[in-house]
Amino acid sequence: MNIRIHASAIAALAALTASAAANGATEGGRQSEQLRRGAYLATYGGCSDCHTPKVMSPQGPVPDPSRLLSGHPQSETVPPVPAGALTPGGWMAMTNGHLTAWAGPWGVSYAANLTPDKRTGLGGWTADQFIKTMRTGKHLGVGRPVLPPMPVEAIAALTDADLRALFAWLQSIKPIENQVPQPSPPK
Repeated sequence: MNIRIHASAIAALAALTASAAANGATEGGRQSEQLRRGAYLATYGGCSDCHTPKVMSPQGPVPDPSRLLSGHPQSETVPPVPAGALTPGGWMAMTNGHLTAWAGPWGVSYAANLTPDKRTGLGGWTADQFIKTMRTGKHLGVGRPVLPPMPVEAIAALTDADLRALFAWLQSIKPIENQVPQPSPPK
């Protein structure tokens, strides 16, 4: 394993855990086991890979800690997909510079705001709604499909306890108001 990547992963987990602790995710001064598990799952599952906008570093794009899991930036428009860019047997998907918007045969999908912001994130959700979404691959368990590149099948394999831990941790991070666009259908 590349030592820089390993060190970056450790630093990311430490930053995520510190962020949760700084935002009140503690019980009697100690972070709860459930929240530690949730932070671990978010880091291991690569949630920031798509749900956190990036900043450029000497090692390439890295998650912007000031916008942790806030989804596709509401102020950023994406250019149209070039005609013929996505063809059978050719390219399957394209992404923007933040890795928060993806285009493919499904259309254009935008990484959701996973912060506990009540208006634009998961702040109004319950743990049961989150679990149902992850199990069914449908928004709020009954709505539109959760689109690629979200690894719905992998997330659905987690236990209810794991999904509750992940949701609890997501509820403990800093809320960020960021209205992510709705997906666009294929053209």
